[in-house]
Amino acid sequence: MAVFSGKIWKFGDDVDTDAIIPARYLNTSDPAELARHCMEDADPTFSAKLSPGDIIVAGKNFGCGSSREHAPIAIKAAGIACVIAESFARIFYRNAINIGLPILEAAEASRCLAEGDRVEVDLEKGEIRHLEKGEVYRAVPFPPFMQELIAAGGLINYVRQKVKAT
Repeated sequence: MAVFSGKIWKFGDDVDTDAIIPARYLNTSDPAELARHCMEDADPTFSAKLSPGDIIVAGKNFGCGSSREHAPIAIKAAGIACVIAESFARIFYRNAINIGLPILEAAEASRCLAEGDRVEVDLEKGEIRHLEKGEVYRAVPFPPFMQELIAAGGLINYVRQKVKAT
């Protein structure tokens, strides 16, 4: 599983799927097009400010609202390496795993990290290390099977790999 570092982009509680990818862009499933509009209604300049590997940190109930798979696709295609939140809406959580977007529930990290902070994330260990302060925040790591799904790039890629192996 991956270890990566990136800059934090901070959002609050109850970020819904309409804020992640506005409904007016749901007429496409092209990941690159969705990426251009990621978080547009929350911050119109968001996608222009990102660097590959950046990380979203949010509060409670990230990804609430409609069950569109477009939301985690937009985040992943925008180059976001991981989303860390105090909690995720259940359907967003499952959609993120299905498309291979790493997510971690870590209440302390959600409260303590600020926009612009740089962190290193170890998905296997469930550790989030603040690179300037040296603080380590804990998240419950995914079980091995779910780590395999994420490492494969999502459920479809995982199944394809298993079919090829047989």
